[in-house]
Amino acid sequence: MKAHDGMYIDGAWRPADGTDTIDVVNPADEQVIGAVPAGTAVDVDTAVRAARAALPGWAATPPAERAARLAALRDVLAARKDEIAATVTAELGSPLPFSQAVHAAVPIAVAGSYAELAATYAFEEKVGNSVVHHEPVGVVGAITPWNYPLHQIVAKVAPALAAGCTVVLKPAEDTPLTARLFAGAVHEAGVPAGVFNLVTGLGAVAGQALAEHADVDMVSFTGSTAVGRRIGALAGAAVKRVALELGGKSANVILPSADLARAVNVGVANVMSNSGQTCSAWTRMLVHRDRYDEAVALAAGAAAKYGDRIGPVVNARQRDRVRGYIEQGVAEGARLVAGGPEAPRERGYFVSPTVLADVTEDMTVAQEEIFGPVLSILRYHDEEDALRIANGTVYGLAGAVWAGDEAEAVAFARRMDTGQVDINGGRFNPLAPFGGYKQSGVGRELGRHGLAEYLQTKSFQF
Repeated sequence: MKAHDGMYIDGAWRPADGTDTIDVVNPADEQVIGAVPAGTAVDVDTAVRAARAALPGWAATPPAERAARLAALRDVLAARKDEIAATVTAELGSPLPFSQAVHAAVPIAVAGSYAELAATYAFEEKVGNSVVHHEPVGVVGAITPWNYPLHQIVAKVAPALAAGCTVVLKPAEDTPLTARLFAGAVHEAGVPAGVFNLVTGLGAVAGQALAEHADVDMVSFTGSTAVGRRIGALAGAAVKRVALELGGKSANVILPSADLARAVNVGVANVMSNSGQTCSAWTRMLVHRDRYDEAVALAAGAAAKYGDRIGPVVNARQRDRVRGYIEQGVAEGARLVAGGPEAPRERGYFVSPTVLADVTEDMTVAQEEIFGPVLSILRYHDEEDALRIANGTVYGLAGAVWAGDEAEAVAFARRMDTGQVDINGGRFNPLAPFGGYKQSGVGRELGRHGLAEYLQTKSFQF
């Protein structure tokens, strides 16, 4: 175990205000692998003051120079990709190949995209007899989750820096080691002191202090809808801007004309990815009644192949929560066709890849976000029934549609109440906006839309 001291504030590692620490546990073997300071409101205040002091200089820095710093950050992250992957594997439990391909590679690409955007974005534009000027919103409090620890950091910090904002980051307490690596990369990339600051700590202490701090102009939060409501209330009291990327219960709609085997196999893989700990996972598979039994058999077979290929969930609390949902699903009438609530290993926070069939739209497992490797399969009678079921939750983050004809799939997707829809297995695009409808949040991340979240607008009339 390695104890890590201090917070990264104003360009240096500084002693924490208190002496309390947070243990970091490897969820694969339940061993403590490190400890970080448990930040206090004093640490948050010190970091916010540093960010406020650095704001005028960074906001006035030409976009080309901000782009150069982001390009340097991308290059440092790329040079450290193996260390990043190993760290994510240690503190999140993700299998190393997945950590390399996703947890390390994707944020490097996103950082590079914002380096390019910062250099090309039209921060001023002529509109009629006016000049519309886009300037940074100010000091940003970024609160990030544990499920994609580096990606979620980069998706907030990179556009904020590109916009000319300064940042105080409060990462999830389960995965703070990746955040410390990121702070080191920011320092090596030559980002000026105070522009980026890191405070580790508990959400109820450091997170709340950051959200309600009077000198924070914007809060960007990714996490559960319940905590998002609390963050929104704290920020709303001061009428500060918020961006919230919250929960999901995304529908994977397989229309009758689709290639059923491919749609089911890709759908199962999507749910099992990252041990099911993905807010945009297609956790509800909707299949026409005439092909339902075939789809269930395919899904059960596909899920069985993931038994030794996925990692644990992040902690004991999450493991018990996911198992509880499986038990509740069966108790409410779902049919277990793969996996189950029993522990697949003696040590580690593992959950068996699970498929529940005969799920109806009123069941808890069809309405609430489970955040584990659990797929629910629902049947529908016709296209209108499928649409009603797909839109029939409080969430609207992502989804998928499969059809033999792309135009047919797109026509259905246009009617879905959700922020992002994959058509016939469409690939992830780091330049496309990501964010939700309804209780899945407000605001967008990634690409030009993600940059715009950190800008405010004024106009000059001539």
